[in-house]
Amino acid sequence: MKAQKKYVTFAYELAVREGRKKVTAVHKANILKSTSGLFLKVAREVAERFPQIESTEMIVDATCMKLVMTPEEFDVIVTTNLFGDILSDLCAGLVGGLGMAPGANIGEDAAIFEAVHGSAPDIAGKNLANPTSVILASIQMLEHLDMADTAERIRSAVADVIKSGDRTTRDLGGVHGTTDFTQSVIDRL
Repeated sequence: MKAQKKYVTFAYELAVREGRKKVTAVHKANILKSTSGLFLKVAREVAERFPQIESTEMIVDATCMKLVMTPEEFDVIVTTNLFGDILSDLCAGLVGGLGMAPGANIGEDAAIFEAVHGSAPDIAGKNLANPTSVILASIQMLEHLDMADTAERIRSAVADVIKSGDRTTRDLGGVHGTTDFTQSVIDRL
């Protein structure tokens, strides 16, 4: 319960810090009454401490459907590890695939930033991977370190490469590899 309270509180603190308006607690308490029920109980308790943030609750099944149909309904989502894994892959698909999705694991004393898909060992060394997720993870790291100006410069360079189609990877409709895409970002910097 202590760990759940900690990460639900983090979600609300993030919402406040980032000027977000709503936190959605995603659960399956209708079926997983003990585990998901406890999570939902904690989420409700924490929500009371943040009256300036709209708090909603949604069953994970409905969340998946709504993320596909009306993603603009969401601002910050807080959930358990299992559902977070599922939802992060679904959301990656909405924005172009796993090669487009960064991840951040932020603790009290340390933070790790990475691509949500992991290392992709099946294509390692083949110059096939879309490096956008790793670059976006580095942007999250820079923002975490209060280096927003540098982060924005890199974000703009990545967006320009994708928008122009210049040396994009196969998953983005291009014919180029990891190094060409990366070099195109560097050239814009």
